[in-house]
Amino acid sequence: MVRSIFYHLGASYSQLPLYEAARKLGAATVAASTPGDWPGFAVADESVYADITNPEAILKAAQEKGIDGIATCCLDAGVRALGYTCEKMGLIGPSARAADISNDKFKMKEAFMAGGVQCARHICIHSLEELEEALEKLKFPVVLKAVDLMGSRGIFRCNTREETFFYYNKTMEATRKDYCLVEEFIEGQVLGCEAMIRDGKLLYCLPNNIEAFQSYVPTPIGHSVPYRKQEELGAEVRHQVELAIKAVGLDNCPVNCDLIEKDGKIYVIEITGRAGGTCLPEMVSIYYGINYYEAIVRLALGMDVEEMFRGKTSGVANLSRTLLSEKDGVVKAIHNENEPAEDIVDLSFNIAPGEEVHHYTNGRDRLGQVILRGESLESCEKRLQEILSKINIEFTV
Repeated sequence: MVRSIFYHLGASYSQLPLYEAARKLGAATVAASTPGDWPGFAVADESVYADITNPEAILKAAQEKGIDGIATCCLDAGVRALGYTCEKMGLIGPSARAADISNDKFKMKEAFMAGGVQCARHICIHSLEELEEALEKLKFPVVLKAVDLMGSRGIFRCNTREETFFYYNKTMEATRKDYCLVEEFIEGQVLGCEAMIRDGKLLYCLPNNIEAFQSYVPTPIGHSVPYRKQEELGAEVRHQVELAIKAVGLDNCPVNCDLIEKDGKIYVIEITGRAGGTCLPEMVSIYYGINYYEAIVRLALGMDVEEMFRGKTSGVANLSRTLLSEKDGVVKAIHNENEPAEDIVDLSFNIAPGEEVHHYTNGRDRLGQVILRGESLESCEKRLQEILSKINIEFTV
């Protein structure tokens, strides 16, 4: 029997479960990333040194390897190349156009407006002069956004004109584009939604609560299910997610969507055709009692994936939390007095003594993570406080 060849864009630590899932399904794995000491290179059957933000480079390597499926997760960098490769090679995945739109916040917002999706008022700007004009049309506070970055990088909330002009320069320093987005900030409760679509059919739709850290903008540091307002707003969340999927043109891919609720209305912040980061695949796995990474691989390789979600309308409460620091320093010691337990799915650290840590502003500053499951969301939240009280990270400033 000939083994399927699964092409994976990205080789970082967060990508490893996708390699493991492909291997369990009997597929040969090919890791694609820029040169470096990436753990994915060590576990993949083959490796390709390529810039995953370059669609032509990824397509060329995919054709040379004769791949049968391609995927990524937890990062946006390879989404455009994924869609481009799927379209050129006739593989299962998002179209090149949909991948491009979902990887550019301005194009995405324009698609939302055309598709009737509830979202913030926004304007694309190329200069300080255009910013000045835009501020005459928008209400404060506003948010400046680099259109091509993820993890809350290049995003700044501004309460005054002076702040907006100051952070405009920082936004343009962060982006690879010659434009950025300025939009009205919607004061409300942020939430997320994970989903998967196959041939136009939504296989599942899982809204989740977001625990946000107040950086330049509210930045997710944790997710939990079930969604607290599922009974009153779950149907509207699904409706807005479906509208956003249709507006962007996403199909045959996992879906990660950020939203905000204000006064009972649901607004879509952004959406993309890949699984979310910050422990979101684990959240889906625990809730439905499946291996979500396996579902992603199955979808990409054209295997049956619908059966994994059939008949599953409720699931297991679970919660994740990013460990972080609120100041800069160097790690002196890590003390963890928690004993292994059935409800602790993961408790791990991304840092070691002697390493620098930074005041948390985005996902790159994470120190570790906690993932736990329980009988209810309330029991998970109580248990989290017990776990955190037994962790002490010492560092020198």
